[in-house]
Amino acid sequence: QVQLVESGGGLVQAGGSLGLSCAASGRTFSIYALGWFRQAPGKEREGVSCISGSDGSTAYADSVQGRFTISRDNSKNTVYLEMNSLKPEDTAVYYCAVDRYYYCSNYDRRPWDYWGQGTQVTVSS
Repeated sequence: QVQLVESGGGLVQAGGSLGLSCAASGRTFSIYALGWFRQAPGKEREGVSCISGSDGSTAYADSVQGRFTISRDNSKNTVYLEMNSLKPEDTAVYYCAVDRYYYCSNYDRRPWDYWGQGTQVTVSS
C-alpha cells in the first residue's frame, strides 16, 4: 500500500524559512512525478510545485517562484520543499502527492493518485 508522510511544518515569522519532507513507501517512486500542494482555510487546494520523474525538471506556482525549491532523493523515496522568504499568505496545510505520470505538465490541473495527510505551515506577520 502506498503511503506518503509529510513532516517539517510549523510556525515561522514572515521572512523566515521552513523545509518540508515527504517520505513515500509502498512502491518505487523514482520514475514518477512528485508534487506539493497546499490548501488555505476557505480556499481551494492549489498546486505549489512539481518535480518530474523523467528528468528531474521542476515547475512552480507563480506565487512561490524564486522562493521555494523542490527536490527529490530517489534513494530515500523522499521529496523535499525548501521554503524561503515566507509570507503570511503561504499559511496553509501542505500536502505531497505522487502521480502516475512521469512529467509535470499541467500538474496543478490533473488528478493525482496518492496523497499524504498534510502538514500545517503557519507564517505570522
